[in-house]
Amino acid sequence: MLNASIASGTYTRKIAELKVQSIVEIKFTEQDMGEVVAVYPQVSLSSAEVSSGRVTYGGRLICTLVYANGSDLCRVQKGAEFSHHADDDNLASAQTCDCRLKCERTKLKREGSFYVVSVVVGAEVTVSDVAERNYVQSLDGAIIRREEGKLLGAVGFFGESEVDDDFSLVATDILVPSAQPQVLNCSVKSGIAEVTGEINLCLLAVREGSPVALSRVIPFKAELSCEQAAVPSPAECRAEIKDMSVDCKVNEERGKCDVNFTATLAFFGKFYEEEHVSLITDAFSPENELKLQYAEECCEVATDVKVYTERVFGLCSSKAKLDYTCAFLAAALPRAEFSRTDGGAEGVVTAVLLFEQGGEIRSTEVELPFSVTLTGLNHVCGEISVTVTGIAVRQRSEGECEAEATLKITATDGYLHTVRYLTGAEEGDKIEADDSAISVHIPTAGDGLWETAKKLGVPPESVSKTNPELEFPLTGKERILIFRAKT
Repeated sequence: MLNASIASGTYTRKIAELKVQSIVEIKFTEQDMGEVVAVYPQVSLSSAEVSSGRVTYGGRLICTLVYANGSDLCRVQKGAEFSHHADDDNLASAQTCDCRLKCERTKLKREGSFYVVSVVVGAEVTVSDVAERNYVQSLDGAIIRREEGKLLGAVGFFGESEVDDDFSLVATDILVPSAQPQVLNCSVKSGIAEVTGEINLCLLAVREGSPVALSRVIPFKAELSCEQAAVPSPAECRAEIKDMSVDCKVNEERGKCDVNFTATLAFFGKFYEEEHVSLITDAFSPENELKLQYAEECCEVATDVKVYTERVFGLCSSKAKLDYTCAFLAAALPRAEFSRTDGGAEGVVTAVLLFEQGGEIRSTEVELPFSVTLTGLNHVCGEISVTVTGIAVRQRSEGECEAEATLKITATDGYLHTVRYLTGAEEGDKIEADDSAISVHIPTAGDGLWETAKKLGVPPESVSKTNPELEFPLTGKERILIFRAKT
């Protein structure tokens, strides 16, 4: 008669991944705006909430336009609040979500004397929920196999931190600042999460009346509250710019400006709590067939962050016809679109190329494809971030351009943790007893002690005791004699 003892608990697991898009428009009604030479949108998350069948999220889009006013470059900036949603029948109000927003495409169109910027904002939403975990702790009336294992439960943490930096640069104005944070290391311990990283700040500025691209790396370190963290453990984390300001004070005599940079970073992280337990992974009975029920859990666990610096170069494409009448001024506001490959990452570096032609400042978008190998990175990899720290564009020949860019890549390395355990057992049909005095068992190559004992219907220690000459795993050439006493 089987008698199972069940252990119960709870853990957090991912239940849904949603991807949706929305379009946000901003109308610029300023008078006397000349040709727009640069458009820079920046999106940040304001809120995200799960309700029955729906995730509702909101954000703020800030768009900066740089336009030519005669021989001068001017800028104008506007913002817009927006709200959107993603639906899934599995969603409920008790669940939590992690929402990531991204400006995927930007379109500029003119309506009379006004400009309208349309931005496609993509949202990637991961929804988690608390689930019940039940596993068989003991099973009387059966022969069992136990294995030491780990049961993991995801723990999310969130927080914000302020970053500020003061520096000087050789410029008379800053037209557009763009910033991308990268997490270089993250770990949890004793109620806190420690995050270190850097912000790559790219500036489209003006120097001696001409546009120039400048960059600066700003390090940061943050400590976030994480009450569930008890023992030191690596964690996975990403950082986003929630708010940013760049104030500059021009010193015309020195030809420099003093810059004060402030930013609010929002952090979204995760680590796994571990429970070390002795799990029943298999069972059998000599008298009855057993119907076993199992559960399997699988998750990607972060171990560390690997950092790569790669130089990529080659021919680049442009949306405008470029020839020797074009004098290149600056390649600004670079960004990278990429996807993961088996050996690394591939994608395209995009930048705004400003040039002078016929006495006027013009611009075009240039694209440089790239493919890089990330050596030493496991196949299981979580967060990947690619930042363009610098780009240069030149004419290789009439109508043909080439570019060189430097990429800073961070990748959260890890491993795939899988655990399978017994959740229930029922007795089935009775096994007919073999009444022969002796029989011969021919094993299968690769069988271990447990597999052999299960096929023979006897405890593993009995197999070892009566067949001490056997070496496991078996080759398949052995012959195991089974003796039965007559009653």
